[in-house]
Parts: sequence; C-alpha cells; structure tokens
Amino acid sequence: MKLNEVNSAYFIGIGGIGMSALARWFHAKGKLVAGYDKTESDLTKKLVEEGIEVHYEDQLDLIDDKFLEKEGTLIVYTPAIPQDHIEFNYFRDNGFTVMKRSEVLGMITENHFTIAVAGTHGKTTTTSMIAHLLSHSRKGCSAFVGGIMANTGTNLIIGDDNAPVVVEADEYDRSFMRLNPNYTVITSLDPDHLDIYGDETAMLDTYEEFVKKTPKDGKVLMYSDAGFKINPGNKYISYAIRHGDAVADALRIVNGAFVFTYRYGMEKISDVHLEFPGYHNVENALAAITVAVDMGMEGREIRKLMRSYKGVKRRFEYVFRSPHATLIDDYAHHPEEINAFLKSVRSLAGKRKITAIFQPHLYSRTNDFKKGFAEALDKADDVILLDIYPAREEPIEGVSSKSIYDLMENENKVMVTKDYLLQELDDHNLDIVVTIGAGDIDREVPKIAEYMKNKFNPKSEEDE
Repeated sequence: MKLNEVNSAYFIGIGGIGMSALARWFHAKGKLVAGYDKTESDLTKKLVEEGIEVHYEDQLDLIDDKFLEKEGTLIVYTPAIPQDHIEFNYFRDNGFTVMKRSEVLGMITENHFTIAVAGTHGKTTTTSMIAHLLSHSRKGCSAFVGGIMANTGTNLIIGDDNAPVVVEADEYDRSFMRLNPNYTVITSLDPDHLDIYGDETAMLDTYEEFVKKTPKDGKVLMYSDAGFKINPGNKYISYAIRHGDAVADALRIVNGAFVFTYRYGMEKISDVHLEFPGYHNVENALAAITVAVDMGMEGREIRKLMRSYKGVKRRFEYVFRSPHATLIDDYAHHPEEINAFLKSVRSLAGKRKITAIFQPHLYSRTNDFKKGFAEALDKADDVILLDIYPAREEPIEGVSSKSIYDLMENENKVMVTKDYLLQELDDHNLDIVVTIGAGDIDREVPKIAEYMKNKFNPKSEEDE
C-alpha cells in the first residue's frame, strides 16, 4: 500500500510517543484515525481531545466498522504489542495491510530530504533542536520527535510537502534500518538494547550499516568520541565541546544558562545561549547548529532561535523551583545518560545536596549495566531506588534494584516502592531533588512536586 491509497489508519499501541506522532500526522492529512492502547495516559487523552478515538480493551467490537474494511485501511503496530493480541491477530490473519511503525515512517520519509538523528542517547533532544531551528527557516520542516517539545507542546511538526523531514531514528528492534537518510546524525554509540542485539559488536555493526545508507552526496555528522568506534566508510563531520570539526569555545555558565561560541570551519557564532542546561545538551546543540548551518541558515538567526529553545518534556525539566528547593525530572535510563545528567546538575548546584530518585528500566538493562548504574548514582548525595519498571520484559531471576544497591559505595541509599516514596521523602533533608528513569516514574513526579510545594511554599491562613 502507498500513502496516497490510505483512507483510514488504525494504530495498535497508539499511546506510544512514536505511534502518537504518526497518528497525528495521518489525522492532520485528513485520514480517519483511531487506535488501541493498554492504558490511558496524558498522550492518549490529548489524542482524544484532537478528535482521535482511543479505547483501552483488546476487543474487536470496540473498533469502528470503518476500520474493518480492508481496502484503504492501514494497520500500524508497535513491536511492544504481545503476539497473542486479539486485534493484532485479527488484522494480520484476515489480509489487512499491517505495518510496523518504522515501516510507515520509512514510507513518509522516502520521498523527502531526510535528516535522521540516531544514537543510544541524546537523539530526542538533538532532533527537537534541529526541528526548532529548521521549522523557522525559509524551507521549514516536518519533524517526528520522540518526546514532547516544550516550544510546541507536541511531538510532531508538519511542514510543506517539499520541506525536509527531521526524524528520530530509533535503534530498538533495528527500526532505523527502514529509513533512507540524506543527512545522518549519530549522537552516541554506548552499548544499549543488548536484549535485541546480543552484544556491543552486533549493535555497532548495525549502526555501521545504517550510516552506509547515507548516499555519497549526503552528509554524516557524528559525535567525536563515537566516530572512533566505527568506520562509516565515507568522510564525516565530527563534533564535541573541545575536539571535532564543530566545537564550543569559551563555554561558561551565566545565570543558569550555558553560553558558548560555536565554531565550524569558517563559521563562527558568538554568545550562543542555551537556557536548557547541561554539558551534554551543549553537545546536542553543536549537532543541531551544524545541521542548520549546512542547511543554509544564518548565524544570527540560529543564535536567536537557540536562546528561545525550551527543551523537551522529561529532559532536564524543571518541575518545581523555590528559594529553598528544586525538583528536576529527566528521562535518563542508561549509565552514561545518568552520568551526564548528574554532572550537569552538580555544575549548577555547587555544594547543595542532591537527592536522586531512580527507577531502573528493564530487567535486562539493569543486569547488563548494574555496575555502571551504581557508579553513576554514587555522584548524588542521597539515592532512593524504586523497583524496576519491566516494560515489555518478564522478570529475570536474581535481578532487581538491589543488584544496583549492593554495588553502590554511597551509604546514603535506600530502596522503596512507589507507594512509600512520599513517606520516605519525610526522612530526607531535601534541597535539589532529581527524578530519573524512562518507566512510569513520570506519574510520581506531580505527586513529588505537590509534596515539595506544600513543604516549601505552604499556604498561609490568608491564602485560604
């Protein structure tokens, strides 16, 4: 099936960040869109508000009859859907056009100049930065982002039919191999998703094959340290704060913002202000600015837009701030991400106390990187470990949050369930609190924010 033949699109797992972007894209194109998800979330509520029907029980009779007509109906599913899913098996067994999310994304990008951002971490922020810059350029852009952009409140930007497409290239399940990028960005190559790849070598081999999909007249932009790990077989541009083709000179912190001079060949952009903090985000900004320069944007325009960039939800997101305490939420779920995040928090916090609340994501990842997690979390003053969020996995015998706990050198550590988290906070002298993880810890963040608001900004009798 070709895109112009699609009249209706039904999504199995519509609440995922990538799936919801595709659902919004089809809806914006005037197609009939609906879907199933296991649980209601802020994302699914937003889809319903936008006019997309969503249900939460795996039942065929909940599907509108219009989606049960084979001709013109596209069924899109996420690999996270179990193989015994009733709706999925009905569509597959009855001759419907059933495609993975990555296949559909590949179709959308097939006839557009595509900028694909891949990497084991940093890709969501980098994709959103590129989208923010290019969407304000003369050409504009369409963008599929793996997070909610604070500037737009959505994970999707739709440009003109001839505008370039910016897409987050997901390595999970080798999904990015469906894409055909003209401009490839690689943000990092630390081992991850070993439950899919088996080992680091197989993961790197797949990345190398992905990079080779870039045509000879295209470009490859790669983080400098990642560039030494694979040989993409063609010349590429490198970037890093200190060493690379694109670098950040005179980097300093001014009133909580990271300020630097961007240099790339003869291109120089002074006093770039990044209000979205973190040394790792400076590196993400270097990648985004380089793409923008290569796409013909002027330095003064880039400088102005970078200052207005507000970040991505759950990426170094300030949730609560008062003179006495601060709550920052971050999606970090890999040891290197946590290292970078806590390093940046420390650079802003100075000697203030950092209390880290961490929810490990996946049994396999916890087992593979338990030592790295322990070393990264030791950078916080206090650590509260929650139970592992299993996502798509069954438990692995002997693997739990205690696997990390036992390897930590920091004695100021505790393990609790989510039900007792707020009670545990009563026993801590809170100053800088950070919530870390890619599971459902985000559902606890509003509760923690309310707890801190009541603790540090209590209502007076006059407010009542």
